Amino acid sequence: METTVDARGLSCPQPVLMTLDELKKTTAAEIVVLVDTEASKENVSRAVESQGWKVLNITEEEDSYRLEIHRG
Repeated sequence: METTVDARGLSCPQPVLMTLDELKKTTAAEIVVLVDTEASKENVSRAVESQGWKVLNITEEEDSYRLEIHRG
């Protein structure tokens, strides 16, 4: 089952905080984060990498970005 953090419509630091909270509690090896600003995309990417996770793929969708994050 895919774990998804939908942080679209939220301004920083909320997307980062929501993502870090999910990283702490998930048992999944991969999560998907949805954000809708360039700043949130960059901030979430840096935050997850600082926690030992890897951003495998970033896809620009219609009005958002989809970040596929894998446990390092």
